Amino acid sequence: MLYYFYDGSFDGLLTAIYQAYYRGETPSRIVAAGDFQESLLAEKVYIRTETEQSQRVYVSIQTKISRQALRNVFYVYLSELPDAGTWIYEYLRLGWKIGKEFDRMLSDGRVLRVHKISQRVNGERHRMMGLIRFRCLEGNIYYAPISPQYNIVGLVIPHFLDRFPGQNWIIHDVNRKIGVFYNGETWSLGDMDLENEIELSNGEKLYQSLWKEYFKSIAIKDRVNPKLQKRNLPVRYWRFLIEKGQ
Repeated sequence: MLYYFYDGSFDGLLTAIYQAYYRGETPSRIVAAGDFQESLLAEKVYIRTETEQSQRVYVSIQTKISRQALRNVFYVYLSELPDAGTWIYEYLRLGWKIGKEFDRMLSDGRVLRVHKISQRVNGERHRMMGLIRFRCLEGNIYYAPISPQYNIVGLVIPHFLDRFPGQNWIIHDVNRKIGVFYNGETWSLGDMDLENEIELSNGEKLYQSLWKEYFKSIAIKDRVNPKLQKRNLPVRYWRFLIEKGQ
């Protein structure tokens, strides 16, 4: 067994794919270092990220396969599934062999698997754009904590840049401790650990109280159906909904 380990970044993954492809090797697994319990029996190759090599793979996917394939690859990477890197490499090897038409080969497990994962990540991206709830903090900064299944915080940035172009806002993935901050002009995405430092404005506290009371008042007790609610919206998304808060 041959295992490739990379640093967990997208550039690192593309570098590992470059190395495997040009060495003519087929690793049993391509995984992020630290995210996988290493096998004592496996031959291990630790890949150092090389931006030039990752860029060559990036361009090659777009030009020799398609932009859609590149998006599929990136979304599967954002799924953070343990075998995502391995599945991406298998998918790309087929794509480079056949060309852009290979994405229609849904009878091939390598293609179908990547498509399904990409669709799940894209589905959560779309869902979160409707579920994100901003709170107004002291200093007139709008803060939205989220806890998505996949690493989609970067994917929702364009939507909220268009929606709130002149406001200061933060979207914070509290589990991954990363977030995006926008100051009304430029945005940055990086490490963030703010949840215990958040102070709501007085107006926000009043608004939340009124909203919760309104939500309760319009509910028809005989029609409350928790099972249906959970089926339509998984409980993992309830944590930061104001109307579902304590």
